[in-house]
Amino acid sequence: MSHSGHGGGGEGPACKISMLWNWYTIDACFLSSSWHITTPGAFAATCIGVVLMVILLEALRRIGKEYDEHIQRDFAARVALIANGGLAPSSSPAQQCPAASSSSTEAVAPTTVTFRASPLQQFIRALIHTATFGLAYIVMLLAMYYNGYVIISILIGALLGKFLCDWMTKTVVIGADGTTAVKNGAVGGGIEEPTVCCG
Repeated sequence: MSHSGHGGGGEGPACKISMLWNWYTIDACFLSSSWHITTPGAFAATCIGVVLMVILLEALRRIGKEYDEHIQRDFAARVALIANGGLAPSSSPAQQCPAASSSSTEAVAPTTVTFRASPLQQFIRALIHTATFGLAYIVMLLAMYYNGYVIISILIGALLGKFLCDWMTKTVVIGADGTTAVKNGAVGGGIEEPTVCCG
């Protein structure tokens, strides 16, 4: 079944909108009547824009991951300083090192330190998540127009975005006895879950 929306006041050609798979180009509309394709060039620009939109989505996912790792590394560095006696617990933000102690250099039992992001850090995390979620939702809405060209553009954007923005790197530490360990994950593990809809 296909539906047609008319231009303002009945002027101009109608929008071509279908709830079934289609290959509409001229007179296709997306998201609103103002996004009305009237020329082949406009449709080509739309496809390129969709590709760039999905690449940006993958970049935002990577930025969120990198920011989380950044604040975790910062916290780990502070804890290491405290454990080595190089930084007094009182000089570290309370929300980051609430349970750290450097009074004893011969700790028998391991000490657990709980990390809690600061309000600013949490706000930045929420802001990145909101941008990622909103952009992913727009991509989902575009896919729901069932336009073959747009869906192919989404897939191309996902391919390029993953290739450019999420290049896997792992650091392998080789011990003197020949044993190996992988930082930020174990050998044969640490596989990221598949990308899902809406971030």
